[in-house]
Amino acid sequence: MPKKRRLLAAVTLLATVTACGAGTSVQENPDDYPSRELDWTIAFGPGGGNDIMARTMVDILNQHELYPQDIAVENREGGSGATGWGHLLSNAGDPYVISTTSGSFITTPLQAETGWTYADFTHVGLFATDDCLFLTPGSDGAETWDAWVEHAEDAGTVAVGGIGTVNVDFIVQAALADQAGYEIEYVPFNDEGQLQTAMSSGAVDAIVSNPGSIMGQVESGDVNALLFTGQQRLDALPDVPTGKELGYEGLVSMPRGLILPPDAPDHARDWWIETMRQVVETDEWQEYLDKNHLTEDVRWGDDFTAYLETTGTEFEKALREQGAI
Repeated sequence: MPKKRRLLAAVTLLATVTACGAGTSVQENPDDYPSRELDWTIAFGPGGGNDIMARTMVDILNQHELYPQDIAVENREGGSGATGWGHLLSNAGDPYVISTTSGSFITTPLQAETGWTYADFTHVGLFATDDCLFLTPGSDGAETWDAWVEHAEDAGTVAVGGIGTVNVDFIVQAALADQAGYEIEYVPFNDEGQLQTAMSSGAVDAIVSNPGSIMGQVESGDVNALLFTGQQRLDALPDVPTGKELGYEGLVSMPRGLILPPDAPDHARDWWIETMRQVVETDEWQEYLDKNHLTEDVRWGDDFTAYLETTGTEFEKALREQGAI
């Protein structure tokens, strides 16, 4: 039986917005696409892995003149991604609205009435998977995994943070706690800035974060990296063990992909697949993967859909085992 844990700050979903959008029908000659400004939605706040990836993509599209019109980027955060992806739902059929994915794209509909699931959207491609570092404050936090577990057991219950309510971060925190044998109070945040501030202020005892969002603070000593959830140690942090080395299982990865609204026309999906094939071949994209320590995993169209189906099953199983849904 998994240990009981409390979940703070339950997500408030804008169900009336996400479920009741009438959709948008865009009539144009497929040969003319794209001919309008693009609405690029980021479903989380600034500074996190989703935000970094989306803005990197937009920079590459602009720099290499791959999208011939303007691109308007907006962070529509809230509800563990429900607000941002709900915006796409309300623009069903419109090929000029687009967004990037994260683990919440799969998990949020499993625990809230969003009016959509990952299957409703038009899947362009998967580009990479993103793993997590487990972190404590550099000033007075545990400096090794064993020291953290001892501290957590002595404390009775520890407060740990992550992005999203029932997301990859929650799955990782809960899996580590259950398998190591300590109790957690999981505190969700909407963006990376809030998450890091909470730990530095002492509001939470530890967090998980993507390497690309936190590596500077690790290198400066502001935070301690105790464990990495990927399959291999990071080259940049060779002394930080993987969860696999320490015997932990079920430490899932974050899928980094691109989607259009439901019922987007086939010509738009095809255009984006061909355009993103060019993006992932650029030096700038490879630099982004290296700098942010992502694992490249490229799958287009229906192959991305199949990946989401498999990963969705795995995430749902993990959340049910943790008693979260």
